[in-house]
Amino acid sequence: MGAAEIRQRLGGISRQRVYQLTCRADWPAPYAQLTQGKVWRREDVEAWIEQHRPSADDAAP
Repeated sequence: MGAAEIRQRLGGISRQRVYQLTCRADWPAPYAQLTQGKVWRREDVEAWIEQHRPSADDAAP
C-alpha cells in the first residue's frame, strides 16, 4: 500500500495525517522505498489499523 491507499483505507484522511502516522515508532516498517515513495505490506497496515484504529474498519469498502 502506498500513501494514497492508506488515505483511502482510513476514510480519506489528509496527506499530512498519513505522513504523521507513517512516522510513528509503532507504524510498520516500509516494505520498499520507490521513486514515488514508501510502500507497506497490506497485511502490516491492516494489522496496525486493527490494533490502533478499530473504528477505521467502518471505512473499508
